[in-house]
Amino acid sequence: MTSSPRADRLLPGASTPEVSAPVERHRYRPELQGLRALAAMLVVVYHVWLGRVSGGVDVFFLISGFLVTGQLVRSVERGALNVRAFWGRLIKRLFPAALAVLAVVMAASVAFLPENRWFQTIREIVASALYLENWQLATDSVDYYAQNQTASVVQHFWSLSIQGQFYLVWPMLVGLVVVIARLSGQRLRPALFIALLALFVASLLWSVWLTGTNQPLAYFHSLTRVWEFSAGGMLAWGISSVELPRWLRIAVGWAGVIGLISCGIVVQVGSSFPGYLALWPITAAALILLAGRTGSPLGADRLLAARPMRYLGNLSYSLYLWHWPVLVLYLVVRDRTQLGLLGGLGVIALSLLLSVLTYHFVEEPVRRSRVGERNRWGAYRFGVAVMVPIMTAALAWQAVSVHKASAYAVSFDDPDHPGAVARTAGFEYWGAADPPLVPPLVALPTDWATMTPTTCYTSQHHRELNVCSSVPNGAPARRLLLVGDSHAGQYVGALAPVARNRNWQLIAMTRGSCPFSTNSDSLPGDAMCRDWNAAATKEINDLKPDAVITTASRNVRVGLTEETPTGFVEQWRALEQAGIPTVAIRDNPRFSYSPSVCANTHGPTAPQCNMLRGDIIPDVPSYARTATVPSNVSFLDFSDYFCTDELCPPVIGNVRVYMDDNHITATFMTTMSSVVDKRLHAALDWDLDGPPAS
Repeated sequence: MTSSPRADRLLPGASTPEVSAPVERHRYRPELQGLRALAAMLVVVYHVWLGRVSGGVDVFFLISGFLVTGQLVRSVERGALNVRAFWGRLIKRLFPAALAVLAVVMAASVAFLPENRWFQTIREIVASALYLENWQLATDSVDYYAQNQTASVVQHFWSLSIQGQFYLVWPMLVGLVVVIARLSGQRLRPALFIALLALFVASLLWSVWLTGTNQPLAYFHSLTRVWEFSAGGMLAWGISSVELPRWLRIAVGWAGVIGLISCGIVVQVGSSFPGYLALWPITAAALILLAGRTGSPLGADRLLAARPMRYLGNLSYSLYLWHWPVLVLYLVVRDRTQLGLLGGLGVIALSLLLSVLTYHFVEEPVRRSRVGERNRWGAYRFGVAVMVPIMTAALAWQAVSVHKASAYAVSFDDPDHPGAVARTAGFEYWGAADPPLVPPLVALPTDWATMTPTTCYTSQHHRELNVCSSVPNGAPARRLLLVGDSHAGQYVGALAPVARNRNWQLIAMTRGSCPFSTNSDSLPGDAMCRDWNAAATKEINDLKPDAVITTASRNVRVGLTEETPTGFVEQWRALEQAGIPTVAIRDNPRFSYSPSVCANTHGPTAPQCNMLRGDIIPDVPSYARTATVPSNVSFLDFSDYFCTDELCPPVIGNVRVYMDDNHITATFMTTMSSVVDKRLHAALDWDLDGPPAS
């Protein structure tokens, strides 16, 4: 989405009032600014009140393809294509507003965001400044350990990043077509149309396939959006040859407006786009452009070309930049998850005010100035000059965050932070009166349990089955294997110290959202998870460990929904047939909020941060109600260490229990080490007092 109010002067213009006149090509099209305004307001309104995606961003992609393709083609036909100057103008037009918003957002984030969101915000601000935010989000979408992150204050920069990449590549594409056309003796416009059509088809097919295979990745992937830019380019190529009667242009224009407004209501855009469904907003916007200027008071262009809509179109770039961080920060400051009518109006009003100020005091002054025009590379130097402060500030913030995150590590004899030990019988606290809670809030997102030192290899049974193990001193006394999803993997934090002390070899095979089962219980229909589990079973049979540890249940939530799926039992039975003892651990509580963040905001004892145990953990565990449990399985239930008799608190023994809404911090798990050691030995009937390795 670009912001220049006259960028579209370079492109095909509006139709004349005559009934069958073709669309003129070089006149200013005021309805195009209105289309920008409509798309921007749809994005804002859907985000603020509906919590949904509207399809408005797809319209911006179409408009960009329409404008830029037309501009580049006419430049070639005039013999004046200058890619360096083209990029230089874009730097002057796009960088000032975007980087100004990032600077303000960075300062506001330091002031208002909870520290557990700092690392994510820093990473995404840097990615946004470099126009790589969509790839950062695409990477996070396939990284299980990043999927639970809250939407950042700059997440909306993903679409601007795709557009920035388009602006970088498109002139080179047009230049390549020009070279090929000249060498082959072909005319430019037909050759360009063939190239755009090929890109359209290839990208749309890729988009449909990837959306069906991995929709979160497809949503942010640049190549799944190329066809939308190509559609705009083909429209710029062929719009002058379309001749429609006035009555039909009136009907087509309104059909486009209605289709665009209704798209986000009818379709769950956020969970089904891009794919073939993105044809909806693209077609709607194309109809509006095809309708052009009808010259009729009944035409949709009459609304879109109205002065308020044109002015809002001028603000559309800044409005898009501001609305999302204003919304996210408002929700954080007010400690809310959604907005009412007045709150939403306030967010929109503030976003509009900031947009007006940015447009008149940042965008327009820089665009009209001669900054960067004194020499050939002046615009690029200007871009670097405004980029450096953002990067410097982000790096400084990163350094502060790293220092705070690494300021503390739990030790076993720390009297100030007993953690789970505080829940043992007869415990007496001898620590300081009011020590700081650990882990530091800023470290929560990275407080995953790990083993060091460790060795890893990829199983021959499956390319995504990674097998990692601790490194014992010589021959291990025992070999223990941990398998399952992240809720099994978090027990590495408790088991690794035990293995180190007793010279055991701890082997871990974990996959996010994939518990040890014959089915895909967390993500129904996930064939990769089923294949991974089948390979894990083969690997276990090859390794023949002394015991396997996994989870016994899942879905311990409000409403007493705990279950032990049939697939769990079937895997246990397979281990029974292999003669391998199995220890299954009851799942920990899961919440609809982050207990640690809640405690940071309201205090550890606040009622809204302390869930009633009776509302979330059934008195009788689900596996106790399962009649077909194999004889090789022993169960461990650590609920008494996550909860008191009445409550499941966010902090126990001055240690934060949860890193998000359902995972235990590695710090707290470390404090459970002695408890797990004793309970594990009892479950397996192993000698607890056997001499540990020296």
